[in-house]
Amino acid sequence: FELDSSEISADAVPILEAAAEQMNATGLKVIISGYCDNRGSEEYNLALGQKRSDAVKKALMLLGAKEGQIESVSLGEEKPQCTERNEACYAENRRGEMLYAGEF
Repeated sequence: FELDSSEISADAVPILEAAAEQMNATGLKVIISGYCDNRGSEEYNLALGQKRSDAVKKALMLLGAKEGQIESVSLGEEKPQCTERNEACYAENRRGEMLYAGEF
C-alpha cells in the first residue's frame, strides 16, 4: 500500500486473483491482517490497517470468495517486517497479510 492509502496496488491483483480462485475451489477461510508503518498515531494506524484489510476482503469477495470465508483485522504498526527508519522499510511495513484459518 502507498502511504496513507488503502487502495490495492496493481501488482497485488494477480495475488488476490489466485487466492480467490483457491478459496472458491477449496472453501478455505482466511484472516486478512492490515498493517501500517509507524509514522502515525496508534489510533490512526489501527484505523488505516482496518481499511486496508477491509479493502483486501472486498477485493476477494468481488472475485467470488464468500464473506464468511474472510475475517479482516488491523494490527496497525504492530509486528513490523522492517525496523529501520527509511522509506524502503516504511513501504515494506505497509502491507496486508493473508493467513489460513481453516475450512468454510
